[in-house]
Amino acid sequence: MVNRIGNAHASAGSTRVDRAGFLRRGGALAVGSSAVALLAAAPALAAALPDADAASLRLLIGCELLALDFQARALASAKLGSRSAALLGRMRSDELAHYRALADLLGRAGQVAATADDIDFSYPPRTFAGERSILKLADELEALQVGAYVGAGETLQAPQLRLAISQIAANEAQHGAALAALAGRAVIGRPFAPALPAAAVSATLDAYES
Repeated sequence: MVNRIGNAHASAGSTRVDRAGFLRRGGALAVGSSAVALLAAAPALAAALPDADAASLRLLIGCELLALDFQARALASAKLGSRSAALLGRMRSDELAHYRALADLLGRAGQVAATADDIDFSYPPRTFAGERSILKLADELEALQVGAYVGAGETLQAPQLRLAISQIAANEAQHGAALAALAGRAVIGRPFAPALPAAAVSATLDAYES
């Protein structure tokens, strides 16, 4: 059985979005110019991107949208100290670059990525009540993202995707280490990062839908 991050929770002014539709289609997209230079120079993906690879990209985009939404709310809460706010601000900048890169990759295959307008997220009660609860969830979401990227790297078929996914996974691991250092925990974790299967990632994302 897949363990979800967080329990049943109250909505923070959000509405439910059908996950199957979210993962299938996505919304309108304007890809930003700040996507990583590597992707800008990469050859276009064939329109016949394997369905499993396209699904992996859509799922990773869902993870990035969740991270971006959470970080925006955390920063807007005014509950973070200067060090925590600076770290989450840097992480948010990275997540935006990740999102744009993934959306670009999906677009090269002739598909349109979901945007922040396509899904509303909700969080456990009092998530944003204080710095401690915010950083606790930040740590859990980073673990989700690392596991999602490592898991995707195991299953991807298109070679054009592998480098970008590996690079993003490394950056997400840096985020997790920075959060650990901020909390005074050990920065170095397991010698082999756990890989989350797509079903586990999807189930965890479901927990943040109202």
